[in-house]
Amino acid sequence: MTDEERLPPTDRESPVGEPVVRGDERVTGEHAREAVSFDPDDPDSVAEAADTVGAFARNELGDSHLYMLRGAAACAALVRAENSYKAAAERADGDVGVSFIRKWARVHDLPRAVREHVAAGHIPPTAAKHIARVGGDDRYLLAWAVVDNDLTVRDVRQAASAVNEGDALDDVLEELGVTPGELTVTLPSPVYRDLRRHATVSDRDADDVVAEALRDYL
Repeated sequence: MTDEERLPPTDRESPVGEPVVRGDERVTGEHAREAVSFDPDDPDSVAEAADTVGAFARNELGDSHLYMLRGAAACAALVRAENSYKAAAERADGDVGVSFIRKWARVHDLPRAVREHVAAGHIPPTAAKHIARVGGDDRYLLAWAVVDNDLTVRDVRQAASAVNEGDALDDVLEELGVTPGELTVTLPSPVYRDLRRHATVSDRDADDVVAEALRDYL
């Protein structure tokens, strides 16, 4: 099976095509009621997915991030139903390329924590396409870099390409002006006071104290 035909890896615990994030009112508010599910084992649902993929490719679904996630879900369900990217592209309504199917199916297969930020509008779907090209923990780190910094879609594409060529993500992010792991937080005054006091008396950086506390907590 070629790269174009191989099924995408998935970190999803829920069935492919289910609107776990799109249907979560906590994430998408009233739009959750409009979420559409696609069942790769239901012929009628697969037919709907094929129609949706075609409309998505023709930019007929709308340009909001939630409609893009619906299109991504349809791509993923169609791939699962047809068991390959190539067959999914052939089944889709209209002239849909294999690369289009592959990119968006992988967006739907991103871990839930990342997809929630896409659904909330913190990560542009077009940036998520490139995050999905990265494997392992790097996809999380690249996603959080987008959330916490003003990275453009071009920056994300460049980072994903560099990582896939063998560069370390930390080095790539530094070249883009991002300090890996840097996060600005606001603490209640009493917590801030105690953190500073503890760091001073223990002769440690506040960053180290916070990191240790979070490691123990998480």
